[in-house]
Amino acid sequence: MSTNLKNLSSYDKDSVPDASKMDFGIVVSEWNHEITNNLLHGTIKTLKTHGANEQNIHILHVPGSFELTFGAKTLSENEDVDAVICLGCVIKGETSHFDYICQSVSYGITELNLSFDIPFIFGVLTTDTLEQAKDRAGGIYGNKGNEAAITAIKMIALQG
Repeated sequence: MSTNLKNLSSYDKDSVPDASKMDFGIVVSEWNHEITNNLLHGTIKTLKTHGANEQNIHILHVPGSFELTFGAKTLSENEDVDAVICLGCVIKGETSHFDYICQSVSYGITELNLSFDIPFIFGVLTTDTLEQAKDRAGGIYGNKGNEAAITAIKMIALQG
């Protein structure tokens, strides 16, 4: 659903399982750090709201969104986590670089989901402008980090 029809931070809190016994990995891109830091803060806040303990949240920073997949793989192999949340922001520019990065990251995260026994969550903003990214990283459309955290909790619970 388009985010202009749904706020990324709006959800039924009662529909989210308890996260107190869950371990989370978060891989966050340093590129567009103004945006990705907001996504990270939203993710952590939402995880804690649902019972996650700070010591069970493992954070790894990578240079850019392209590096999210390798960072997520590395984190999942070196930490005992139940899910990995990938946070990044790619803003369209004047070249086709945007298309290559978005396609690579999407494909890479899909491959991780198929190759490992834990969920990898796509928390990457792919926007046309910086303003659109700000709107989705704590702005008028909420915070994609909140949505990524809820998705991670629900996907872990899905595994039983």
